[in-house]
Amino acid sequence: MASSLKRALIGRPLASDEADHQRIPKTIGLAVFSSDAISSTAYATGEVLLVLVGAAGMVQANGRPTTDLLKPIAVLVVILLALVANSYRETIHAYPDGGGAYVVARENLGVTPSLVAGASLLVDYVLTVAVSIAAGVLALYSLFPGLQRYRVELCLLFLVILTVGNLRGVKESGRVFSVPTYLYIVIVVVFIGWAVVQHVTGTLHVFDPTAREAVRSIKSIQEAHGPYIGGVSAYIFARAFASGAVALSGVEAISNGIPAFRKPTSKNAAITLGWMAVILGSTFFMISIIASWMRVVPDESKSALALMGAEVFGQHNPLYWILQFATLTILVLAANTAFADFPRLSAIIGKDGYMPRQFANRGDRLVFSNGILILAGAAATLLIVFNGDVSLLIPLYAVGVFTSFTISQTGMVRHHFKERQKRWKISAVNSTLGAIATFIVAAVVIVSKFAIGAWIIVVLIPCIVVAFKGVKRHYNRVARSLRVPADFTAPDSVPRHGVVVLVGGVNQSSLGAIRYARSVGSEDVVAVTVAIDEDEAARVREAWQRFGVSIPLEIIESPFRDLTHTVVDYLDELDRRWNHDYLTVVIPEFVLPHWWQGIFHNQSALALKLALKFRKDTVVVNVPFLLPDTDGDARTEAATAMGISFGEEHLPSAEPSEDRPTIERVEPRHD
Repeated sequence: MASSLKRALIGRPLASDEADHQRIPKTIGLAVFSSDAISSTAYATGEVLLVLVGAAGMVQANGRPTTDLLKPIAVLVVILLALVANSYRETIHAYPDGGGAYVVARENLGVTPSLVAGASLLVDYVLTVAVSIAAGVLALYSLFPGLQRYRVELCLLFLVILTVGNLRGVKESGRVFSVPTYLYIVIVVVFIGWAVVQHVTGTLHVFDPTAREAVRSIKSIQEAHGPYIGGVSAYIFARAFASGAVALSGVEAISNGIPAFRKPTSKNAAITLGWMAVILGSTFFMISIIASWMRVVPDESKSALALMGAEVFGQHNPLYWILQFATLTILVLAANTAFADFPRLSAIIGKDGYMPRQFANRGDRLVFSNGILILAGAAATLLIVFNGDVSLLIPLYAVGVFTSFTISQTGMVRHHFKERQKRWKISAVNSTLGAIATFIVAAVVIVSKFAIGAWIIVVLIPCIVVAFKGVKRHYNRVARSLRVPADFTAPDSVPRHGVVVLVGGVNQSSLGAIRYARSVGSEDVVAVTVAIDEDEAARVREAWQRFGVSIPLEIIESPFRDLTHTVVDYLDELDRRWNHDYLTVVIPEFVLPHWWQGIFHNQSALALKLALKFRKDTVVVNVPFLLPDTDGDARTEAATAMGISFGEEHLPSAEPSEDRPTIERVEPRHD
């Protein structure tokens, strides 16, 4: 049933040689790796306005509208975008195997900077999923207020849909998720064109900051984002610029996912990055300019784009509803960028030994399934803990991405000085400017949002780096322990070993295990059972003699009902008695025809296997006996009635007795 459900959800398994067929073209790559960056145009301008209005209301101290500052901020963000995108374009050509900031730092700056970059990106991807889905659900219940009470449930529903879609494969999920991305791009272009026409013709709506609702909204924003009332200082301007610079989140995604593109991968990835930069820069710039023309009064319950769309299109115009629907879908699908990149980056870090190597394993659909599931689990935790509230999640956002930007740009400066390729000086200057700018933005984001949540990320990233190094130390320690010494010579003698069969009585399961134990050919073979009272010991003893079992049986009386410790102590005594190199423990276990029947039986065999796994020079062999899906014949019933399969009737373990249990040996009968 589980297998059928899995096939229905994620599709048939793909062979490894189908990997090239799963590569995506540039058109799908734009949707898969750019939805995060492009979707930021839906809220970045509003984030700038919230800071400016919180500082000075709608009018600056010099009497000019606060919204006028949107223009220089938009210009600076576009310049920063150009610098960062150009640097990542060079990263794509320099490191075509993907990995982005992590690989750049690893090759040019050393281990610790690369781990900081990797940790920053992984944290940011988790936050991207949580923030994007929460923002999309916010847009949904902005249209249908009655859904607000179910926002956490809706967030988790969208998260499950995205997870299943990505488990089906990048190519298949990209085809489905590309439609909303292109719909959003088209409707935003229509909005910009319509607003420009209205501005030229003098019909563009201008908000009135003295209206009752506007005054209430401004007061609410100032209370939430103060205390900066009195003017826009250089610090406030920098803080507003940093808020607008969240539009750059996701720019690095393409450089992380280069191998997903069709060949030539670097060329196609670089072209896609160029398309993304042009779309992101032009739409963010024009939305900010239109907001300054309209003198938008921000509202924390609606995005600036929604406020402008309602006035430009009209609230009852189908285009306004299309804009809102497209905004909803692209905000939710912005999480898809993280689903594309988090697993790939985790796989690269895992191959380097700083994360569990399971992250580098591909699933049935040739995607890094473990990374997808871990990302979904982490994002679900955030959505539940923060109740799906965007305002609580936003302060955590952008710290990681700008930290990785700064490290990546710095690494590219070092790369240019090392390689000295054609026009390397110009490239080094561009990367230097990008590193300085992103460092300033990162610093402003950390300082301005530290008290309201950014401190969590500032503390979390070093903790993750420490964990990375701990994983690496573990792998190094294991490798040293497994390494064969240079002076090693194989021993000539064959190791000696004894065999112990753990039984609960005489039945089909235990007889099968005994038959296997005899086939091993060891000199010393013994069966052992643990009896909780004399009646049980007598029953097993009588059955053993009546059926003439061909190996000796040792009965351990354990009145304190402790099974695991009793068996382990007995094996220690056998080691002293036999002095063998290895001890093979054979555990009979019947297999039920239906999985749900397991609730009627205890798991003594499993507990013993787990305990013996850590015992030195002990080999555990599990001999299964498959029960038929019928009542069985009379002979099977009679044999089963003689005793229960090993561990079947033992009570839960108690604390072991300090007194050693008595052991009775029953020799086989030779007729």
